[in-house]
Amino acid sequence: MVGTSIKWDLVKCIDYAKKNNIQINQLRLSALTSQQQYLLARAARLPNLTGQASQNFEHANTSNNNFNRVDSSGNVTGNSNGSTFSASGSYSLNSTVTLYNGNLLNNTILQANSSVQSANLSIIQQENDITLQITQAYLTVLLDKENITYDTDLVNTAAAQVKQEQQLYNAGSVARFALIQLQAQHATDQYTLVNAQNTERGDLLTLKQLLLLATDVKFDIIKPDTIVPIDSIAAFHDVEQNALKYFPDVKIGELGVKTAQYGVDIARAGYKPTLTAGGSLNSGYFTGQGSFPSQLSNNFNQQLGLNLTVPIFTKRVVKTQVEEAKIQVGQAQLNLKNAAFTLSQTVERAFINVENAKSQYAAALEQYNYNKESYRIATEQLKVGVANTVAFLLQKNLFIQAQQAFIQAKYNELLTLKIYDFYRGIPIKL
Repeated sequence: MVGTSIKWDLVKCIDYAKKNNIQINQLRLSALTSQQQYLLARAARLPNLTGQASQNFEHANTSNNNFNRVDSSGNVTGNSNGSTFSASGSYSLNSTVTLYNGNLLNNTILQANSSVQSANLSIIQQENDITLQITQAYLTVLLDKENITYDTDLVNTAAAQVKQEQQLYNAGSVARFALIQLQAQHATDQYTLVNAQNTERGDLLTLKQLLLLATDVKFDIIKPDTIVPIDSIAAFHDVEQNALKYFPDVKIGELGVKTAQYGVDIARAGYKPTLTAGGSLNSGYFTGQGSFPSQLSNNFNQQLGLNLTVPIFTKRVVKTQVEEAKIQVGQAQLNLKNAAFTLSQTVERAFINVENAKSQYAAALEQYNYNKESYRIATEQLKVGVANTVAFLLQKNLFIQAQQAFIQAKYNELLTLKIYDFYRGIPIKL
């Protein structure tokens, strides 16, 4: 993709952002870590097995001046010097398994599983956030493009009017002041067009950076053929209930409460006894006590045992852990309540925004249509010389203001509707 030119629609932008956004990919890695912790918690139920082997070699010099021996000539010697070499080894296999520990292992597994689910939902939550960001940035660029289209038309129209006025001035039919006024308006229209083009470049850069595209990629968006205005708005209560039921925000809060409650059960396991079973296989050998295989067989022994640990006095350690876990439950419940309340507020704000945008669009459209017709009439009057330049420019400025308000209202209505429908569970697309 580096060094290329690409042109995407909104769906392509959203899909690309979901795959390549750094925050989303960081959350995916966190989810993988949570999955490994879950697998580790499950594996804690299994017995362990360890092997141990040791091998020792020993060399020693020996000396005994009091030890007498007779040589071949019958002479008695009183000194004896020599060395000894020995080897020994021991080998064992050991295994332990937890039989009971106050349901600690099961609750740890359930807690780890909740963490996995929460991590996966956090990915969806971040995907939702980046979807709304991309949508807003994309529609902002569409607004810029439509402004450029209208501003280009105004520049072309103004150029034609200046040309016509120049001809009338050359013929002596109009004063030079009238010509200068139209030329000044033409320059103003060109300035507005340049600003619109600069704004589009800046907003395209914002969208490109949100997508994390390389700096040498030439990026643009696909403009849809038509944008359909809002016909109806879904009932707020239905959208709110859908968001509370299916959006990850509340589910993450609910899992947070479950995770904290498992934490209480885990802490309470400290009051209960722990029963473990263990077993071992052992053998070994030592130089001079028989052959290596026979010694391993003769020294082979097996051990099997149970170990019970009963907590009697823990100096308030367990009680503190339980109370702190209960506090975590309370905090998680508050987080859940806040998440539900915040989501409801967000949906309500989206509902109010789309209602306001709908009424604003209707008013802007009516204003635009009237001013467009007035501008058309003023333009025709200017052509035939029955309208003075001041009156024409006044009407043109009113038309430009109405046109800008209409374009802004149209895209604002579209943006608010897409956001509101998103909370209904409708994927965003144009």
